[in-house]
Amino acid sequence: MGTVVCIGSLNLDLVLRVDRMPAVGETVTGHALERHLGGKGLNQAIAAARSGGQVALIGAVGDDEAAQWMRQELAADGIDDSGVATVEGSSGTALIEVDSSGDNRIVVVGGANAWLTAEYTVAEVRRYAGASVALAPLEVTPSAVVGALGAAQDLGLTTILNTAPVPPEGIPEPLFTSVDIMVANEHEAALISGMPVEDVESGVSAGRALCERGVGTVVVTLGPAGCIWVTPDSFGHVPAFPVTPIDTVAAGDAFCGVLAASLADGRDWTACLRRANAAGALATTVAGAAPSLPTGIAIDELCERNP
Repeated sequence: MGTVVCIGSLNLDLVLRVDRMPAVGETVTGHALERHLGGKGLNQAIAAARSGGQVALIGAVGDDEAAQWMRQELAADGIDDSGVATVEGSSGTALIEVDSSGDNRIVVVGGANAWLTAEYTVAEVRRYAGASVALAPLEVTPSAVVGALGAAQDLGLTTILNTAPVPPEGIPEPLFTSVDIMVANEHEAALISGMPVEDVESGVSAGRALCERGVGTVVVTLGPAGCIWVTPDSFGHVPAFPVTPIDTVAAGDAFCGVLAASLADGRDWTACLRRANAAGALATTVAGAAPSLPTGIAIDELCERNP
């Protein structure tokens, strides 16, 4: 099992549960206010670790109580947090509304996550020269991701970019040529490629457009339709696993973390995508972000029940 190096955000998630989302100017009554671990970097690191991976996390937290709690939880999952800097101020915070159907709306205040620089992430990635996979979402400064994945590519690691959330200015062009695998949901793939993504066929078209810009392989997640993978000269479809969702907030993070850990474990490509699909499906059946991220045993059991 090789090491997965995750680069990204760490947040305190405050989750509000409501029957339905309020309209502009409207007040609705919520059922609960919950505190969870969150942040795409932290979520993806935990997903990779719980699925059986050896994981290191690079990021930043504040000098507050939330940071102490996050470090305790990272240690409980066996994650190397020596690359997580402590900076003055508050840790990242996300306010998440979840309705009765499991849909969500999220507002993120970056806090300490905004401190990350390319200089810091490059130096930290180089400490893990013997790792197998580098995984980064875009919830921190884009230049920090560009630096991290560029350094990882130079070291020979397999590089994975999760395009969530797409920056207002778009994906930095250097990322297209420094990414071995780009993972985007249908909305992100449409936004980045400029092509509508509504089904497998249109997803393949969007994926090929992204490959033309330098990406090695594009994976487009399609929710209940599973995922597709696209290279310049081939593609494939991996079906989803049937579940009844209650909270979709960390499904994408589960997918990305487990994909990275499965690749680091040397599994074949189809098995990696099936495990990632299973992890994403299981994550929707439990409330909260980090609490919903499944174990490797649960992932493999779901795969075995659905050959």
